[in-house]
Amino acid sequence: MKAWKSGVVFILVLNAAVCHVTTLEGELADSISGNFLDPIKDLLNDRDDSNQTVARFSLRKPSHPDADQCYIVPGRADTLAACTFNRTSKTFMVIHGWTLSGMFESWVSKLVSALYEREHGANVIVVDWLTLAQNHYVLAAQKTKAVGQEIARFIDWIEESTNAPVENIHLIGYSLGAHVAGFAGSHVTNKVGRITGLDPAGPDFEGMHAHRRLSPDDAHFVDVLHTFTRGSLGLSIGIQQPVGHVDIYPNGGSFQPGCNLRGTLEKIANFGIFAITDAVKCEHERSVHLFIDSLLNEQDAAQAYRCSSSQTFNRGMCLSCRKSRCNTVGYDISKVRKARNVQMYTKTRATMPFRVYHYQLKIHFSSKVNRSEMEPSLTVSLYGTKGEAENLELKLKEKIAVNKTHSFLLVTEKDVGDLLMLTFKWEETNSWSSSRLLKMVSSWWGGDSGGADVQVHKIRVRAGETQQKMVFCVKNPDVQNLMREVTFVRCKDALRTSGKRVTLENHRP
Repeated sequence: MKAWKSGVVFILVLNAAVCHVTTLEGELADSISGNFLDPIKDLLNDRDDSNQTVARFSLRKPSHPDADQCYIVPGRADTLAACTFNRTSKTFMVIHGWTLSGMFESWVSKLVSALYEREHGANVIVVDWLTLAQNHYVLAAQKTKAVGQEIARFIDWIEESTNAPVENIHLIGYSLGAHVAGFAGSHVTNKVGRITGLDPAGPDFEGMHAHRRLSPDDAHFVDVLHTFTRGSLGLSIGIQQPVGHVDIYPNGGSFQPGCNLRGTLEKIANFGIFAITDAVKCEHERSVHLFIDSLLNEQDAAQAYRCSSSQTFNRGMCLSCRKSRCNTVGYDISKVRKARNVQMYTKTRATMPFRVYHYQLKIHFSSKVNRSEMEPSLTVSLYGTKGEAENLELKLKEKIAVNKTHSFLLVTEKDVGDLLMLTFKWEETNSWSSSRLLKMVSSWWGGDSGGADVQVHKIRVRAGETQQKMVFCVKNPDVQNLMREVTFVRCKDALRTSGKRVTLENHRP
């Protein structure tokens, strides 16, 4: 009865969610907080499925990344030779997550192929635990520990049989497979070198003790990509809390560019819990494709930045690389181990290659008269040595106040090279009178106009990927007209521009 009631409540809440897409996080996060599976866990605790604990180990070949042609069988040393296991090479173990189809998803072969392309001669082993993974989610989640223990026994046997160093073993787990990797790492005799968690599953693991989920203790280095978290859909499909040495949250770890939130909600509402696999595929699986991207596009790997929160990062406040504050996303991540977990953030494109370029713009708006806070539309165009990126929106995280420095995060998909010039466009969105608007625009851009209302003298820029710091000044401060778009160029003198006195912002660069 408990399971039935839980399922009904679950479906009703999801149907209600479709009617309230715009308030999704506020309403749903409270409606199904915590682990929605708790009411039905007790029904399965007494089941003895020990004989169903099945994990098979397929050593795939570069020529057939999608085919299971050779299985390594624990206890049979002849299968190591038959599958041409190389004891001196790196060994990757790819661990899938929950599935309703009972089949491998298409990303598995893509990841295998990408691993072989980057690491020629490696051993890429796909761990098949489909027999248990295709059960109801609750049962599959409960069996992750047993599967992890079986993998641990396999690793111990490999080490004993071949003397292969376990430091060369890298476990890559997706969704529930990330926790399987964690349990494997915690039960193996000697620690494996690395575990990568690709959006580790949230339900039944969020808020749990480290021994009951993936944690930094499970390998010499644990890195995690979170792509569908923050209580998304009220279910925390991916775990929100940090669970590794370095946890990276692309796009805040919530909904990813190019994924259709409304379509996701409608599928789940129409088909219930059984539609979750397809409905969340884009957001949840983005973690896998980000990792594949890092293998295939080594030169264009995305950069992530250490920050206290997604909100602070979205104001451009965390683009410094000093003292290991930035890192590479994915395979080439620097193995930083600190006493406390490191949380990092980045923005991405909607498609591969996912890398974008991050800029912080610090703009000081000054005025000799009191003005109410404003919510204009701000647009910036960048011009550099490699090209231009035009009409980029500066997203406001707070209202614009005068005599205050505001920080913005600007992201472009194109590498413009060294920044030479930028243009800044201001458009009022409030219902001002036309005469008031024209007066504001004509006096906006500084210079020495005695009756100027609001002035911008400089724009300070930090480029995240190059760590360049630049100061841009108004190109022609003597021109006063009704232009809404003003050009800024590199300041020739930090203290003087065109012979005019420029007021410096009272803040550190």
